[in-house]
Amino acid sequence: MEDIFVPISIFAMVFGIVYLGIRKKERMELIRRGLDGDYFDKNKTPNKALNLKYGLLSISIGAGILIARALEYYGCMHEEGYFAMIFLLGGISLVVYYFLEKKL
Repeated sequence: MEDIFVPISIFAMVFGIVYLGIRKKERMELIRRGLDGDYFDKNKTPNKALNLKYGLLSISIGAGILIARALEYYGCMHEEGYFAMIFLLGGISLVVYYFLEKKL
């Protein structure tokens, strides 16, 4: 299992370097043409709905870990329950976000 982390890390590092190099070339070309360097940053204001989404997801993941820990302590669930509770409450929070976003 640990043997896979080194190739994944190397691939991520190479990908990041190539991506940043291409991005720098694109921005330099935009500056040469007289356009603003922040041409790709269309939305400069923070997206409050996205912050709500990640906030709900973080809270539900924390609650999932807490509930799984309590259930494991009382003997109702084993270690596999952590993943189940995290994904269950994370999914519920994303569904709640969907309906909140739809209402707004």
